[in-house]
Amino acid sequence: MTTNQMMRVARLHEVGGTMRVEEIARPAPRDHDVLVRVRACGVVPNLRNIITHGPSWYPNRPLPPFPAIFGLDVTGEIVEIGSKVRDVNIGDRVYVNPGRSCGTCRHCRRGDPLSCAWYTFAGYFGFSNKSLEIFEQYPYGGFGEFMTAPATALAKLPDDISFEQGARIGYIGTAYSALKKCHADAPSTVLINGASGTLGVSCVLSALALGVNRILGTGRNRSLLERVKALAPDRIEIFTLDQGSVTEWAKRETGGEGVDSAIDCLGPGALQETFLEGFYSVRRGGTFVNIGATRSKVPIEVHHLMSSNISFVSSLWFTTREAQELFAFAHAGLLDMSVFATRSYPLESIDDAIEGSQDRTNGGFSNFVVCP
Repeated sequence: MTTNQMMRVARLHEVGGTMRVEEIARPAPRDHDVLVRVRACGVVPNLRNIITHGPSWYPNRPLPPFPAIFGLDVTGEIVEIGSKVRDVNIGDRVYVNPGRSCGTCRHCRRGDPLSCAWYTFAGYFGFSNKSLEIFEQYPYGGFGEFMTAPATALAKLPDDISFEQGARIGYIGTAYSALKKCHADAPSTVLINGASGTLGVSCVLSALALGVNRILGTGRNRSLLERVKALAPDRIEIFTLDQGSVTEWAKRETGGEGVDSAIDCLGPGALQETFLEGFYSVRRGGTFVNIGATRSKVPIEVHHLMSSNISFVSSLWFTTREAQELFAFAHAGLLDMSVFATRSYPLESIDDAIEGSQDRTNGGFSNFVVCP
């Protein structure tokens, strides 16, 4: 449903094309939805791959129909409320979780929307052809002045967290949910493979917020890893891949036992050997969680997995509740979101923002946002 009012959006008309800033009708929220005035939208580094190579690289991940409004991690203010929305007020500062599900299947009814067959990232891509139904209901991503969203997708943004900082929560939430799945806590030793990258820095910050006492971080860039260690010098140890075997280092750091859990945060270009080094660092009875994007086929020794009683888990995204928990951590001073080097772009410079997100000078400390 739309109104007679107009709004500016950046739309992609074809794979491999550039964004066009255009005017379209401003949407009106349905009964259970809200209308958000977008103040900041995070630019995901992988977005360039999606809009350039999406159908060929990810043939089972349908894109929103063209012309499409992308934009994943949105923060903004509520400007209109559906007739059946409760406990949400005009003017509320919010983060909008882009995860959309059908809301009525058995998984949604039991509180597990990420297992829904219709699960979709609004403003990004879907996970099956069922996502096309969700894109029809919610065609608006964050690269526009306004968007509609279900009220259930909203996490309240504390006043002491800027819109730009809040738009970085996507990667932090992904890492946080992974750490919860391996029950990371104060006595734990956690290995973070790829600790200087976008996911990796997010994982380190989440682990610190959870009180993890010992964090082992790996990466290729020594100077970036030194910045990671500086976040908590007494709790973080670092290791560059050119220093030798990650597995052997992790065993030395834990008296030969291995880490309680390992989180793989490696990017698409990572070697399978690096992935496996992290996997074999896990102690007997420990947990390995994959949230990275290693695209090659990885040979896992399943007998070792079984006989060592190791849990192998993959984790996708996070719930709105987990986003709210992270904002509570940030408000309490446990999650430091001031460490990010933010670069903001107007909507007219959307293509520059997407290209800029490929600049890895600051590694995972980068935060690229579009402010429509």
